[in-house]
Amino acid sequence: MNELLPAEPPNDGPRLLAEEQPGDNAPALSVSELSGVLKRQVEETFGHVRVRGEISGFKRHGSGHCYLSLKDDRACIDGVIWKGQAAAMRFRPEDGIEVIATGKLTTYPGRSKYQIVIDRMELAGQGALMALLDQRRRMLAAEGLFDEARKRPLPFMPRIIGVVTSPTGAVIRDILHRLADRCPCHVLLWPVAVQGEGAAAQVARAVRGFAALPDRGAIPRPDLLIVGRGGGSIEDLWAFNEEEVVRAIAASSIPTISAVGHETDTTLADFAADRRAPTPTAAAEMAVPVRADLSHHVRELGARVERLTRRYADRANERYDAVATRFPVLESLFAGHQQRLDEIGGRLPRALERRIAVARGDLAHAAGALRPALLFNKLDRAADRLSAIRLSDTPIRLRMEQGGATLDRLWRIAEQLHPDKPLARGYVRVEKRGGVVLTSAAAAKAAALLTLHFADGAVDARVENGTRPAYAKTKDDDETRPRQQDLF
Repeated sequence: MNELLPAEPPNDGPRLLAEEQPGDNAPALSVSELSGVLKRQVEETFGHVRVRGEISGFKRHGSGHCYLSLKDDRACIDGVIWKGQAAAMRFRPEDGIEVIATGKLTTYPGRSKYQIVIDRMELAGQGALMALLDQRRRMLAAEGLFDEARKRPLPFMPRIIGVVTSPTGAVIRDILHRLADRCPCHVLLWPVAVQGEGAAAQVARAVRGFAALPDRGAIPRPDLLIVGRGGGSIEDLWAFNEEEVVRAIAASSIPTISAVGHETDTTLADFAADRRAPTPTAAAEMAVPVRADLSHHVRELGARVERLTRRYADRANERYDAVATRFPVLESLFAGHQQRLDEIGGRLPRALERRIAVARGDLAHAAGALRPALLFNKLDRAADRLSAIRLSDTPIRLRMEQGGATLDRLWRIAEQLHPDKPLARGYVRVEKRGGVVLTSAAAAKAAALLTLHFADGAVDARVENGTRPAYAKTKDDDETRPRQQDLF
């Protein structure tokens, strides 16, 4: 029987079941154990590395963590920036930017991948910084933030000027000194950091804060803003290239002058502002006119007004003299009328005498027809007619009785229509405090304070919020309970 069994395979060949062999010093590891060994080995070996590459696939998660890939022309590596390190970065990562990332390598056992945990990220040289600046400029320009149509004119004589800059730098001193020389005005300083970590957020917050001030609040609202700082390298001025600063300046409701750096320095804030000044001193010169020039101009205008007034008066006198010579003499104007008046005055007595004579003739002619006998005959006929008339009071009494009946009927109707009449039968008259009668539940709820008039007096009441419960019939209710009577 033993000869029929298959021969056992050699010890170094494949086996169906895993069995430990004598002298075997490599026990089997689980996947998690192997991943842990690899993770420790990678982190110990590459605990601090600096990698140069181009950002690709950058994404900011809702938790605040950032995920990206660094690549060159032959390879790529995944990277992650935790929330704390992402908030401390000096710029916002974008695809296509070449950077130098500093951190440590680690593995992600869930996908058997290695990645770099980035602690610090910097732009790879001046070229990368300029590329980022140009990319951001084109993006904001495409949104229309730099359009000339958005630019607003500066106020000619601002009462209050708001300045956003460092309180300890030379910029604020130059602006104040220049304003004092040209035209002193009220200046409000919003102190901010103009470079370094958090500078962009402070500048943007200051611009938005000035614009949010009320017109007549405790702190006066500026008529003009100056955002400025001194010169420096592109890294020093980078806060004024940040997107949040550019958007805050473009959205400001107050006209803004950007005075960042020297004349050769240009930032994105210069494109978004309503006016760019080459220096902070030049910004102060743009903000206000020269007071001495204004005074001289006002004096010149006053002298011109005086000369024009004097010239106008002289010409008016000349025109008056020219017109006055053409007026006729007063006596010649009324000479004809005076002569006619004299003629009429001479004719008037004769006309009156003739009129009186005519009137006397008419009176004598009419006196003949006025005889006393005619008047007496007319009186006798009138007396006869009067005595023939018999006066009776029956129609008058009948008319008075009909009128009395009608008056009684109307009085009874008026008594029934009197607003206090139904009160004796259990009704209530609802009035608003002050005497206005309410006829609906909505009006009573709106009035809240009511006066209820009963037959024997008035009671004040208040409307409570809520609805009146529906009437529910109880065993105590009587089917024969009398219904509410008609008011009429």
